[in-house]
Amino acid sequence: MKKLTVTRIFDAPRAMVWKAWIIPAMVKTWWGPNDFTCPVSRIDFKAGGTYLHCMHGPDNKDYWSTGIYKEIVPLVKIVCTDSFADQNGHIVPGIQYGLQNFPLELYVVIVFEELGNGKTKMTLHHCGFPDEQQAALSQNGWNQSFDKMEQRLKEEVQ
Repeated sequence: MKKLTVTRIFDAPRAMVWKAWIIPAMVKTWWGPNDFTCPVSRIDFKAGGTYLHCMHGPDNKDYWSTGIYKEIVPLVKIVCTDSFADQNGHIVPGIQYGLQNFPLELYVVIVFEELGNGKTKMTLHHCGFPDEQQAALSQNGWNQSFDKMEQRLKEEVQ
């Protein structure tokens, strides 16, 4: 199984970057790559709680994902599962979204580090991809999403 890592430094305090992951109204502003929107974000942010996000694509299709929060260290780390889902939050195979041989569950670890001067380093590890191609596609999607997050955080800081 393949793993990807994305690291970003944001010009925003760690508490604000943290909130971008746990407040549905904020998630909806950045979740999904370019040309995608996030019309639905539901978050039960506690160990054992779940999330359900919808990416609405330029093809007018909805792509749902869900996961279970496994570990939460406030302002430091979030560990959760990541799976394709239906609109009710039930896990579905990747083939429903056109992906062959995709695992039912991947793992995500997000680490937040305060750098001082109002800057935060965020590192995301996404583990369990079936091959390099899927990991690369996901890495591209995360980078586009984080570009949107960066813009949203700039608006919050101003």
